[in-house]
Amino acid sequence: MLLSGMLFYFQFAKEQKRLNDTLLSQMRLCSFSLTCKDFKLDFILKDKQQLYTLQSDKDAYFSFFPISQSDEYFLKFSYLQEKYAKDISKIEEKVLQNFLFVSIIIAILSTLFSLYALYPLRSALHLTREFVRDILHDFNTPLSTLRLNIAMLKSDVGENTKIERLEQSIETTLSLQENLRSYLEQHAQNPELFELHSLLESQILQVQKLYPKIHFTLEKKHLELFCNRSAFARITDNLLSNAAKYNKKNGKVHLYIDIIRKELVISDTGHGIKNPQKIFRRFYTEHTQGMGIGLHIVQKLCDEMGITVTVKSQEKKGSHFTLSLSKLTHH
Repeated sequence: MLLSGMLFYFQFAKEQKRLNDTLLSQMRLCSFSLTCKDFKLDFILKDKQQLYTLQSDKDAYFSFFPISQSDEYFLKFSYLQEKYAKDISKIEEKVLQNFLFVSIIIAILSTLFSLYALYPLRSALHLTREFVRDILHDFNTPLSTLRLNIAMLKSDVGENTKIERLEQSIETTLSLQENLRSYLEQHAQNPELFELHSLLESQILQVQKLYPKIHFTLEKKHLELFCNRSAFARITDNLLSNAAKYNKKNGKVHLYIDIIRKELVISDTGHGIKNPQKIFRRFYTEHTQGMGIGLHIVQKLCDEMGITVTVKSQEKKGSHFTLSLSKLTHH
């Protein structure tokens, strides 16, 4: 489009020059016949006027021509600016019509070419997405078998540290599975009404099993949300897991529900974040453990659900994540 615009600009300049050359040629012919209706004729005293060139001022375009056997006067032919402006307007209209026609053709061809060029990529992405969905579905069978056998093992030998570690590994795998599923799916649909405190309380119990040395606190405040419960649970679960995983030994995680501002604040006493502005990028991580996808999924889900997430962090002191829930409290 830019190239075609430049070409039509040059065409307009060429048509304007052609108009100027035509006017000058007509003035030259009129200097012989003196019978041209389109030009105003004057006799001008000779001075330093330039002959045979088209000139202009605020009133007209004009040119000077010599008079045979006259040493005192020049002929001056003038073409009014109003007439010249109409001629230029006709040229502009013609060029603009051609430009619009060519632009439509370019837009159609570009769209068709884009669809043709992107179709293999779209197909590959679709196949990859379906492949990942199939893998996630196939995870369920071995994980269910593992959980069943661990439950049977616990009934036989009782509570055991090694069994607890196996259970934690399974829960970690299930969490990763849910993260991948959340990344693939849209969650703006299927909203439901639920109570925030009870959801957080149940999540803390699950995370506490994986990180028994981390101390969690949650103030009991009632706030109902209307959104996709599983998607919101995925957001808070990722934030709680990170707050515990990257915390200090015997560290603390505090959850605060602000019912006035409609906010949820999750703060920890962990190692802090060096580059808070980068943490929501996919695959970005500041630690050797982790894939760098959890917080990217948090941002993705927040964008889908209309949640504003902000983070403040200081190295070696901890981080504060704030979720603005005002759009989820009205239904």
